[in-house]
Amino acid sequence: MARLGVDGNKSIYYEDLGGEGRAMVLIHGWGMDNRCWDGVILPLQAAGHRVVTMDHRGCGRSDHDFADLSIAAIAGDVASLVAHLGLSDVVVNGWSLGGAVATHAASLLGDRCAALVLTAGASPIYTQKPDLEIGGMPEDVEGNVAAMNADRVNFLTMLATAICAKPPTDAVLASMAGAFLNSSARASATLAELAHLDQREMMMALDIPVLSFICGQDGFVAPDISRWVAENHPRATGVEFPESGHAPFMEEREGYLAALNDFVNGL
Repeated sequence: MARLGVDGNKSIYYEDLGGEGRAMVLIHGWGMDNRCWDGVILPLQAAGHRVVTMDHRGCGRSDHDFADLSIAAIAGDVASLVAHLGLSDVVVNGWSLGGAVATHAASLLGDRCAALVLTAGASPIYTQKPDLEIGGMPEDVEGNVAAMNADRVNFLTMLATAICAKPPTDAVLASMAGAFLNSSARASATLAELAHLDQREMMMALDIPVLSFICGQDGFVAPDISRWVAENHPRATGVEFPESGHAPFMEEREGYLAALNDFVNGL
């Protein structure tokens, strides 16, 4: 485990977990931390991949007192980490809001990025647009952020219960709630960006393979958003898990790993 200095005297936490093959940077969802990926790290390494994880600024063991907690800033941290580790032909894999981070990071990385993976990713949009009526409404995001800021402990504890389609064990639920509660109260500003996020132009400019995981029971990212990526990006592939909630790497672990490995090995 290590830290990388970014944005003046601040730093982010990361783990370069090793592996001989192509590097994959795993980017967690809003309010989580890199521990959410623990169930897939060893299998990915066994499949020959070099695995790198990190904590968003404001989350986990990264510093919590950044002035800028934007999606763009977190994406810049991903790009800085890739440069710091001397990685090339990297795969960036973003879960949930981490999908928006991954899309932006892929744009910043240019030729250093070999592929983009969106794991129930909140990208390229999260709320409905005049010309694309999929997703929720901006006021839904704004209302949730206001409710969270008013009663953070209860809201985030409730939020953890909605991640999986089937109720997780008490231990898994406690882990997810703990990660949420350990994030900075100011990280709500990152979540608020989803109300008006539109990365369509950025995403369509990426001339790299894209894998979009579509989760049929996802209560956080509308499945039609993930499906839109698979149907509209010229180099995208979609993998559907009709019974999965928002965390396919937990709920459909074997199928998720098989699809991810097939995609990466085919690059």
